[in-house]
Amino acid sequence: MDKNELMEKFRELNLQNQLTLDEMPEIDLYMDQVTQLFDSKFNDSKRTEEDKALTKTMVNNYAKGKLLMSIKNKKYSKEHLILMSLIYNLKGGLSIGDIKSSLNKIVATFENGEEYPIRELYSLYLEQHNEDLNYVEKTIEEKSNNIEKMMLNENIQVDQEFQENFLLLSSFINMSNMYRRMGEKLIDEYFNKL
Repeated sequence: MDKNELMEKFRELNLQNQLTLDEMPEIDLYMDQVTQLFDSKFNDSKRTEEDKALTKTMVNNYAKGKLLMSIKNKKYSKEHLILMSLIYNLKGGLSIGDIKSSLNKIVATFENGEEYPIRELYSLYLEQHNEDLNYVEKTIEEKSNNIEKMMLNENIQVDQEFQENFLLLSSFINMSNMYRRMGEKLIDEYFNKL
């Protein structure tokens, strides 16, 4: 896959598609409204048509697993929506147990009847997400260039397209695994000790 095609594929992923604070209503929502909000927002980000961004079962499991603070009158606040958005984004790389560990301080603060500045934290999260997106876009381009040079230096003639794509795939997965392991280390050595 040439570099331009690769960058186009990256843009098609629609990774900048995040649920913003302005898109989350100030009024509390019922379950159906919550799942509808997530499905409409993340519809273009799904890998397959059958995938769901959020289901009633997922929300119930998050509530039972104490990844969310208590739900009042079967309605979900903006703070619940923020946590569900964070869970949605974290579950691609972390186990539910690790996500619980990382969100536990926030949930426990709310459960104790105190306020946590979750809206401010979420704003910073979205800002960091945009920085990460720009960084990843640059590294994909660099990786493509590096692999192309490697292939030229090695004078690869046979099955060049397959080998380039395999090396790209391997590199993306290697980096993903390394970042995930660093995230797990942070959870083990910081969040699990809170």
